[in-house]
Amino acid sequence: MTTLQVTTWRQRLEAYYYLCRFDKPVGTELVLWPTMWALWIAAEGIPDLTTFIAMLLGTIFMRAAGCAINDFADRKVDAHVERTKDRPLATGVISAKEAVWVFIALVAASACTLFFLPIATFYCALAGLVLAFVYPFMKRYTHLPQVVLGMAFSWGIPMSFTAMGKPLDLTCWLLYFGNLAWTVAYDTQYAITDREYDLKIGVKSTAILFGKYDIQIISLLQAISVLLIGLSMYRAEILFPYGFIALLIVVADFIFQWTKTRKKDPQLCFWAFRHNRWVGIIIFTGIFIALL
Repeated sequence: MTTLQVTTWRQRLEAYYYLCRFDKPVGTELVLWPTMWALWIAAEGIPDLTTFIAMLLGTIFMRAAGCAINDFADRKVDAHVERTKDRPLATGVISAKEAVWVFIALVAASACTLFFLPIATFYCALAGLVLAFVYPFMKRYTHLPQVVLGMAFSWGIPMSFTAMGKPLDLTCWLLYFGNLAWTVAYDTQYAITDREYDLKIGVKSTAILFGKYDIQIISLLQAISVLLIGLSMYRAEILFPYGFIALLIVVADFIFQWTKTRKKDPQLCFWAFRHNRWVGIIIFTGIFIALL
C-alpha cells in the first residue's frame, strides 16, 4: 500500500497537473480533433465562437477528468508498471480521495460549459460522462476496454452535432464509428507498450486479445476508419477534392506506422500511438479547407 507523502502546496499543484496529464497533450488532441471535425461538419463551416469555446473547454476538462478517474482505478497497479510507476497516486504524492475530488471538480467545470449549449447537448453529455467514468474499470472485466475508450473519445462527435442543432443522422454516426475504429487501433498500439506488465498483473486489453495478429488487426481497423470517415465526408459533400486528399495522406501515414510497428517493438508502438495526433490534424485540415 502506497504511503501518502508529506508535500508542499507547490508540489501538490504540480501533482494535480500531472494527474490531469496536462504535461501530455497528445491524449487531449486525440479527443479534440474528432470533436472539431464534427463541429465544422455540423456547422457547415466555421462554428460560432461561443459554441467553439464551450466545446473546446468541455473537451479539455473531460479528458483531464478521465485521466483523474483512470489513475484512481489503476492506483493499485500503476506502481508495478514501468511507464506509470511515477504517477502521483502510485508514488503517494496525492491520495485516492483527492483524485476523486479532482474528477468531480473537472466534471463540474465541464458541466458549466453546457449552459452555453442547447439542452440536447446536456442530455448527450450525460451519456459521455458515464462512458468516461466506466472506461478505467473495464480492463478488469473485458479484453475490450479500448472499445469503451473509443466510445468515450468519440462522444464529442454527437455532442457537436447537437451543439449545432443538427440531428444525429447517418453522417454523424459514420463519423462516430470511423473515429471509434481509429481509436481502438491507436489505443491497441498503446496497449502493446504495456502488454508484458498487463499479463503479469492480470489487466486485460485488445493487445492481449489480438495476440500475434495485433498489427494486422490494427491495420484493418485503420482501413475501416478511413472508409467510414470518407463516407461521412461524402454525405456532407466535402469528400472531393480536399477530404479525399486528406484521407490519402492519412492512408500513407498509416502505412508508415505499419513499417515502424510491424516488428512489435514496444517503444515504436508507443511512438505510433503519439504520432496519431497528426492523423487528427490532417483530417481536420481537409475538412476545414473543404468548408471554406
